[in-house]
Amino acid sequence: MPTYEYACTACERHFDVHQSFHDDPLEVCEVCGGRLRRVFHAVGVLFKGSGFYSTDSRAASSAKKKQADPGSKKTDKPEKPASEAPAKPASPPPSSTSE
Repeated sequence: MPTYEYACTACERHFDVHQSFHDDPLEVCEVCGGRLRRVFHAVGVLFKGSGFYSTDSRAASSAKKKQADPGSKKTDKPEKPASEAPAKPASPPPSSTSE
């Protein structure tokens, strides 16, 4: 059975009670008759094994994303406008005809 902590809003008394999940929460302080509230605390959780840290398999997962979507890769160099493209030669290349 879980242990719940209660605090009285009138006399500020704190106490623990073993209750079932199905039991209704306590509402009245036994000492002063004031209103009770249930006190919640942070739960300590310990994850064991691989895959729970942000550094686990990060390189492999980011490489898969890059392979899956190559069009989303950003480049540092901006694209050149058409006016700056290299000019084509004015005359056609000499043809080699052997007669």
